[in-house]
Amino acid sequence: METKPLIEHKKYRWFFTSSGKLVVGGKSSEQNDELLKKLKGAKKDYVAMHTSAPGSPFSVIIEEPSNVKESDIEETAIFTGCFSRAWKLKKKKALVDIFKLSQLQKTKQMKVGTWSVKGGVLKKTVFLELALTKQENKLRAVPLSTIKNKKNILLKITPGKIDKVEMLPKIQLEIKESLSQEELLQALPAGGVAITRK
Repeated sequence: METKPLIEHKKYRWFFTSSGKLVVGGKSSEQNDELLKKLKGAKKDYVAMHTSAPGSPFSVIIEEPSNVKESDIEETAIFTGCFSRAWKLKKKKALVDIFKLSQLQKTKQMKVGTWSVKGGVLKKTVFLELALTKQENKLRAVPLSTIKNKKNILLKITPGKIDKVEMLPKIQLEIKESLSQEELLQALPAGGVAITRK
């Protein structure tokens, strides 16, 4: 018997780590709240992350914490940093806080998307770089290390000066597949994009 998935991951930001774990994050403050309330309501205690600075998704690894590998944490931290305000600010790195869902609390006074973290937090500095690839037949911008076969890397990107909308024609030229503008825009972080050759 198939169990109903805990969340419809495709309405959020999502990707699969190199070990196959699903990671889900909010696309907005409202989605961050919705996602965390849903998961906390299901009495699950997953590993979650947010950048130390404001303006990032709350990213959650949908897996028992005992099964979460170091590589899952590293890749989720990169994903969290890349889809945060740090990318928009053209930073090279971001500092990410790592904690458990059970440490998160929200009071009525807290504004949308804001939660407090009780107890100790792990901190990880990550470099901001993503690769475009297909996961579940959808275009995703994911940490490089999640792509085992380098042939599946469509393009490598870092924060850049040119807004992603202006970069679309160039990106479409670089990628040998035909992708809709909407699909590309949804996959990319907010802000400017630079194509990397290394």
